[in-house]
Amino acid sequence: MKAVISVVGEDKVGILATVSGECAKAKINILDVSQTIVNGVFTMTMIVEMTNEDYTLSQFAEHMEKIGKQRGLVIRVMHQDIFKSMYEI
Repeated sequence: MKAVISVVGEDKVGILATVSGECAKAKINILDVSQTIVNGVFTMTMIVEMTNEDYTLSQFAEHMEKIGKQRGLVIRVMHQDIFKSMYEI
C-alpha cells in the first residue's frame, strides 16, 4: 500500500534523517521525496510503500504525529488514495 507523509515546520537540522529513520525502523520503503524551504519554513512530501503487515497505517500515522510534536513539526501520514482525492479539482 502506498502512503503519503507530509512534514511542515521550522527548518532545522535532521528533519529528513528523523523521518527517513522512522520509515526504516518500520520497514517502510521511501519511493519519492520532495522538499523545500521558504523563509525558514521546511515542507516535505514523501511517497512511501508500506509492506510490513505487522504495522498498520494508523499505527504509523499516530507514531509519526508524536515524533512531529517532539520535534516541533506537523507530520501527517495518509493513504495515497485519500491524499489524491483531497487535491483533485
